[in-house]
Amino acid sequence: MDIADLHPACTVPFADVALCLHPQDDVAIAKAALESGTMLVSEPGHQVPSAIVVRGPIPSGHKLALRPVAANEPVRRYGQVIGFATRPIAAGEHVHTHNLGATDFGREYVFGADVQPVAMVPEDRRRTFLGYRRPDGRVGTRNFIAVISSVNCSAHATREIAYHFTPERLVAFPNVDGVIALTHHSGCSFPIDGPDHVLLQRTLAGMALHPNVGAYLLVGLGCETNECSALVRKHDLERATGVASPYPLGLLIQDHGGVRKTVQAGIAAVQELLPVVNGTPRTLQPVSELMLALQCGGSDGWSGVTANPVVGLVADQVIRQGGTVLLGETPEIYGAEQLLLRRAVSPQVGQKLLAQVRWWEEYAQRMGFKIDNNPSPGNKAGGLTTIYEKSLGAIAKAGGTPLTGVYDYAERVTARGFCFMDTPGNDWYAVTGQVAGGCNLVLFTTGRGSVFGFKPAPTIKICSNSAAYARVSDDMDLNAGRVLEGEAIEVVAQELLELTVAVASGRASKSEAQGIGEAEFCPWSRWGVL
Repeated sequence: MDIADLHPACTVPFADVALCLHPQDDVAIAKAALESGTMLVSEPGHQVPSAIVVRGPIPSGHKLALRPVAANEPVRRYGQVIGFATRPIAAGEHVHTHNLGATDFGREYVFGADVQPVAMVPEDRRRTFLGYRRPDGRVGTRNFIAVISSVNCSAHATREIAYHFTPERLVAFPNVDGVIALTHHSGCSFPIDGPDHVLLQRTLAGMALHPNVGAYLLVGLGCETNECSALVRKHDLERATGVASPYPLGLLIQDHGGVRKTVQAGIAAVQELLPVVNGTPRTLQPVSELMLALQCGGSDGWSGVTANPVVGLVADQVIRQGGTVLLGETPEIYGAEQLLLRRAVSPQVGQKLLAQVRWWEEYAQRMGFKIDNNPSPGNKAGGLTTIYEKSLGAIAKAGGTPLTGVYDYAERVTARGFCFMDTPGNDWYAVTGQVAGGCNLVLFTTGRGSVFGFKPAPTIKICSNSAAYARVSDDMDLNAGRVLEGEAIEVVAQELLELTVAVASGRASKSEAQGIGEAEFCPWSRWGVL
């Protein structure tokens, strides 16, 4: 069918209602809902056809075909393959799940091809924030006492101990940001030193030793597989903290005569710790001591255009100041891993990342699902179609600096610069691993409006579009949708950097002000989670 046969209902400038991201792209993104029959026109010489008629309604944030694509041919966005046409696609059609699929395809893996030196900011010109310097040299953005359950059986007692310490009871300890309960649904019924045991212990140890935790108290049942004493011994917790706990090997319910008496003993133990933790005040610290967890959830078609690139610019600025950023969610770099490998500083770093990707391929096959099951119904409603498309947008959070280190789940991060951690794509499991690895603040992008928060690391949420921001503004810290409305992305990124420094120095983020963050602590078990 020719364009002339479609009888356009109206004519609008292409740039007013759609956005093409790369000259090689086969699709553009609708900036507003497009009605069937609308003709989009552009000036000659632009990277899009001079006239396209919309062939059916297209929601905002969804894809519009710029040119015909034959069945089984690749479709590109960001200049990269996001899937393959499952049937012929005409110019002007809505491109989504009904005509685009995630067929596997070969990707070229080259290590280090895009590595460039980072222009570091001179030390005398680097930013500072107010943080808590720890005995091991790391710096916290918060000063919590963490009550940590070794097993689900001790979760109730753990919460009761922590919840006793209301803001009113902490008035006399202004340098203590709170007493938090870190509980979980694991701790028993797995082999000692098996994969789940190792992961759980590494995660709990990472929280006990976290720079945002001034002191911790372990609470166990007494007969669980994940014994408190073994956790302390294997991770040398007693020596590493520098804070003497009244129960250094854990407070055990069976030894203390039940839940009520354990709660009473736990409250007494925390009361002993409070003046010690309160003795550490905030002091001026370099931004190089920030370690940012880069995360996204409830993504949409704009996440990879506004919010994620804004975070990427901030990530690059923090790295130039000597700091560290940590990307996660291995299933959500799938189809874009080849771009990260080109940034690996060594073949060893690249090979470790590639091995993690291969593990997820095998894991998905073993568990009977596909990695492309990852885009959620909400992601798809927001315009994302395949895991490849989602991944290409997600890696924009990591900016453009070299990949300096790759880590296993909850492994302590020691490299500086841009690093990667192997985690599931699920937000709760991913952030838990990143924070256990040492991240002291979380930058979290969303397009649909995720209300995520986390303790002990404060979470800053960045919304990709103004409509979602307006709906859930009480939960969003920054509106990156302003980029679509003409505001320079560098201006929005600078605002996010200032907000990051302010939150690191003690300002409450939106989720933090509402007390959100304990339920999101979820150590990963390697079975059945994608």
